[in-house]
Amino acid sequence: MASPVITNFVRQQGFPTEPADACNMRFEGLYFQPRIVFPLVLAAVALQSALLFLLISAVLWWNVLLPGGNPFEVFYNRWIAGPRGRLPLSPAPAPRRFAQAVNAAFNLGSGLTLLAGWNVASWIVQAMLVGAFSLLIFGKFCLGAYVFHVLR
Repeated sequence: MASPVITNFVRQQGFPTEPADACNMRFEGLYFQPRIVFPLVLAAVALQSALLFLLISAVLWWNVLLPGGNPFEVFYNRWIAGPRGRLPLSPAPAPRRFAQAVNAAFNLGSGLTLLAGWNVASWIVQAMLVGAFSLLIFGKFCLGAYVFHVLR
């Protein structure tokens, strides 16, 4: 049975309410990308690597602009969902794309402020990025998707 938190997260991402088993499978797929990107962001913060922040940003902008070509979802569908009989991920709905765009913008800001030598500004942007990711990973709450819904 899907918990109310998982059901809410899946709906918040722009997907319809589904039976518990389908909701749990979709949740696992939706969490695949953040489970990869968050450690990369933490590495970029630890290394203070403008290049890594900019690369993460570029991939996330790719996901926003070409949702059908999201490399995380393509990999998940081919190598995890298919062989294990799970629901494949469809291209991201608007709330999820908006959240990815916000993430891309914060990574871009982190990288550009590092390149400009604006260390205090960069640390502030990085702290906000890590905070939002922490809410996502540990609290199953997507701040970017929430902001999308608030703005609509």
